[in-house]
Amino acid sequence: MIIDVWAQHPTRRFMQHDMFDSLRRWTGTTAPLDELPVAATIATMDAAGVDVALISAWYGPEGALISNDEVAGFVAQAPGRLVGVAAVDLARPMSAVRELRRCVRDLGFAALRVVPWLWGWPPDDRRYYPLYAECVELGIPFCTQVGHTGPLRTSETGRPIPYLDNVALDFPELVIVAGHVGYPWTNEMIAVAHKHQNVYIDTSAYTVTRFPSELVAHLKGDHHKVLFGTNYPMISAAKALEGLDELKLSESSAQLFLHGHAERIFGVSVAR
Repeated sequence: MIIDVWAQHPTRRFMQHDMFDSLRRWTGTTAPLDELPVAATIATMDAAGVDVALISAWYGPEGALISNDEVAGFVAQAPGRLVGVAAVDLARPMSAVRELRRCVRDLGFAALRVVPWLWGWPPDDRRYYPLYAECVELGIPFCTQVGHTGPLRTSETGRPIPYLDNVALDFPELVIVAGHVGYPWTNEMIAVAHKHQNVYIDTSAYTVTRFPSELVAHLKGDHHKVLFGTNYPMISAAKALEGLDELKLSESSAQLFLHGHAERIFGVSVAR
């Protein structure tokens, strides 16, 4: 059983955005001309044995690149396989809180994600704090990005210390899932996860063969705090999972990584 905790079913405007030019240069790909059908995302999941993917909306200062209602529409086409993750307008905190409430209560979304480098504001900025309180009240996790950015935007907002450490201190009840492993501050990210009961790491944007050695060492413990993610469509699940057997994880560690943490944190159930 596998749950992908960081994916997108992309819109064309998302994939064609010029901030992803650097990623396309690295991967040798071009922006698609047509919208991607949901069936294509499900087929990619099936090819790697992924049971469920959490797909996120994307909202930045210029507006929605993938709207919450679009995500809800994608989820409706693949019930039980796709789960929605909300995004909101961080510059309008009260509207953002109301939108998050709508996404969870009316649309059935399982989490909130904010990508700090889109805004240029680190996670301990005051604009986030009403959302953190609402996440606690709604009983959902806050998902974010840590580490350097692939797109040509600032990486400063991705430092685990002091930014995420400050948030976890101020909101000990808030469950935080930090994606993209935190490189080159991976040791800092692991330290923050060790320090705070409700802080976790996901491996999105990294293939197994590119995991930093300190993350691999942490993963091999039976009490690690790491979840599997892809950052699809930038990386497919099949590519992300290549080499997993070579890590020689214990059965309990592998189960936590591939689905155990995600089932508990996101409340995702997988039909067996």
